[in-house]
Amino acid sequence: MSSEFGSVLRVGVFGQSHGRAIGVTMQGLPAGEAIDVAELEAFLERRRPGKNALSTARIEPDRPVFLSGLLEGKTCGSPLCAIIENLDARSRDYEELLDKPRPGHADYAAFTKWGGEADLRGGGHFSGRLTAPLCIAGGIAKQILARRGVFVGAHLFSVAGISDEPFPAKPTSELFSAIAEQEFPVLDGAKGKQMQAAILAASKDGDSVGGVIECAAIGLPAGLGEPMFDGIENRLSAALFGIPAVKGVEFGEGFDAALLRGSEHNDAYRIDENGQVTTETNHAGGILGGISTGQPILLRVGMKPTPSISKPQHTVSLSKMENAELIVKGRHDPCVAHRAVPVVEAVTAIVLLDLLLEEKQGWI
Repeated sequence: MSSEFGSVLRVGVFGQSHGRAIGVTMQGLPAGEAIDVAELEAFLERRRPGKNALSTARIEPDRPVFLSGLLEGKTCGSPLCAIIENLDARSRDYEELLDKPRPGHADYAAFTKWGGEADLRGGGHFSGRLTAPLCIAGGIAKQILARRGVFVGAHLFSVAGISDEPFPAKPTSELFSAIAEQEFPVLDGAKGKQMQAAILAASKDGDSVGGVIECAAIGLPAGLGEPMFDGIENRLSAALFGIPAVKGVEFGEGFDAALLRGSEHNDAYRIDENGQVTTETNHAGGILGGISTGQPILLRVGMKPTPSISKPQHTVSLSKMENAELIVKGRHDPCVAHRAVPVVEAVTAIVLLDLLLEEKQGWI
């Protein structure tokens, strides 16, 4: 199972939603890096379930337990391993899914790949629950990057066709921090209330909605990355698609670039007040030819509606090989996008730290 990614920094995720624990391994971390566990737990708190009606009712404290890799609060050069115990699983809610796969979920794909032996309780290894250990790794990466002046932040860009303001051309670390302190991570509070109303309306109807997350990284040097098949976009996209429910990734103007003329899309160069090369705009999202331009990296991630809904859906009975109806039981998010904001930050930070470790050997 390809649950590991990275080059110099190798990150692996393990466990199942209803197993004893889920966890993460990190190999290649530089030694001597102080890890603020309280800051890390605050980062994990941003995606924790069970906080309100906008998310699943499953209540998990999500406190990381470090088994290796830290000594007196610092990385020690050994592979880091951390786990999070699963304390509020209700596997009985998923018994019917062993025979009736959920439309839109990986149940049937996993059933066919592993001959019916896959753990489908709570989505098993395909569950959004696995993003919690991803946030352990990403939270650590964010701390290491921040000490070098590289910051990653994100906000909920849209839900159910309701759009937040986009990031400004030059987002700041202070803006990232302000968003992170909000319970609902948006720039425009009024739009955020509309999004929340749309999520609650879908939930009341036994349904779900998707959303788009916008993420930015600032402070990266120009010249990072490789052309063609190992560029920054390639590496980020491959990792971001590992987040459950992600169905699309775009950079800069993304697909809207196809609607523009070259004169509208090109980012004109100039010398700034510090004598450095910069651009007047950032339609490219900080990447050209797979290589960083020195401008903020800007990307958006599209997430599908949660497949587990309580409306009746058509499916099949695998034991009887006949058509069937399914009403999903259990506790599920009516929208996963708002809780996935720190997850997108986490994965982006991991990939960028890996790239810097790979290319800038004297950077650490």
